[in-house]
Amino acid sequence: MAAIEVKNLVKKYGTIDAVKDVSFTVNNGEIFGLIGPNGAGKTTVLRIISTILRITSGSVKVLDYDLYKNAGEIRKMISYLPEDAGAYKNLKGREYLEFIARFFNNGKKTQEMVEKGVLIANLGDRINDRVDTYSKGMMRRLLVGRALMIEPKLAILDEPTSGLDVINAQEIRKIIKNTTEAGTTILLSSHNMLEVELLCDRIALIAEGKIVETGRPKDLMGKYNARNIEEVFTRVVK
Repeated sequence: MAAIEVKNLVKKYGTIDAVKDVSFTVNNGEIFGLIGPNGAGKTTVLRIISTILRITSGSVKVLDYDLYKNAGEIRKMISYLPEDAGAYKNLKGREYLEFIARFFNNGKKTQEMVEKGVLIANLGDRINDRVDTYSKGMMRRLLVGRALMIEPKLAILDEPTSGLDVINAQEIRKIIKNTTEAGTTILLSSHNMLEVELLCDRIALIAEGKIVETGRPKDLMGKYNARNIEEVFTRVVK
């Protein structure tokens, strides 16, 4: 069973084709990158898989459930972190994690989940400060903690290290790697090509709503005689 199976996916907004006949498969336990320039359709695809948007045509299966028929079941097993996500600013960081955790557990299990979120966020004593005092990077750490503390079977991460400095971004990448080792599949999008190269088992390059290349980063660099994924990206999506 694949974690995600997308076949001939089309998404229209009126007369605009945002996604055009997209197909790809994400294997269980891998980190799969959906990479493309702004406006390429990648965020639309992530939102569809996250059950936020409905498809125009084609089919999507997530964890062996049909997206159209079983969206409710899918939502129980996934976690989605949008690029523009926010948190309740009047809550303290820990209170926000507690608020989210109560949707999934109660009692001791809730606190265990919260402590995992605190560990992932790694905000030190600032976890007890109000969210509205956080920098963009601190907010992102909190939100990554929220997304991964529930131990989803599939985590969909749009720009997971957005706003983080090099050291903090590196820590988040380690956490993402450890999460897959614990059995979570990761679908991510990132404009940071070094991050893509370091993290992803396979990637799909999307441009103008279409998948234009798929493969392992190393294989794609060999195919295009490129020194890195940034060079592959530039050549493929021009």
